[in-house]
Amino acid sequence: MLLTGKNAVIYGGAGSIGGAVARAFAREGARVFLAGRTEAPLRAVAGETGAEWAVLDALDGDAVNAHANSIGRIDISFNAITHNDVQGTPMAEMAIEDYLAPVVTAVRTSLITWQAAARHGASVILIFGGEGDPPRGYHLGGLQTAFHALEAMRRQFASENPGIRVVTLRTGGVPESIPASLEGREALVKSLDESTLSGRSATLADVGNVAAFVASDQARTMTAATVNVSAGALLD
Repeated sequence: MLLTGKNAVIYGGAGSIGGAVARAFAREGARVFLAGRTEAPLRAVAGETGAEWAVLDALDGDAVNAHANSIGRIDISFNAITHNDVQGTPMAEMAIEDYLAPVVTAVRTSLITWQAAARHGASVILIFGGEGDPPRGYHLGGLQTAFHALEAMRRQFASENPGIRVVTLRTGGVPESIPASLEGREALVKSLDESTLSGRSATLADVGNVAAFVASDQARTMTAATVNVSAGALLD
């Protein structure tokens, strides 16, 4: 197994992406620690994976540090919390606070959790997102700006901490993670699938499998980099 003997912390571990990564990490032998704000979904993912879990806000530095101290050594850190993004309003009409919300959230939670990981011996930090042009016809608010900010942070953190591999997973969109209640979901999923070279988008299982590989020693040469998990939707 790829991650035997590794301690992995997943913030937002009860979400669709965090849960998929937790399942893959557990399957590959890691000891998984889930963190999130809501108990019930954390319990559900823990029940599937055997992970340990804790209710905490990953925007709270004291809470994150106390949790990290309780774990001891952290080999892998993955932050998949929701970025509080507001979508559907054109940028020219959006309230400043709504546009900035995902940017502030992403930068704050990433810096807090990365610093905690560094203090506890981490060798791998994974990011979900990636730079890119926003899709036409969709009003994403400040989410894409938040992703670009994280990429700037990734490059800086990796260069300042050469013992920690920092890698971004880019997907171009995972249909399974889109809420069923979202207006226009069917059309969005169709457009995501059609944008790929294979005719189908990445699945949650695909994301988890790639994350497990990247977090393993098999990928020890990969750092300050992005990994394309888009089935050809992203060509750069």
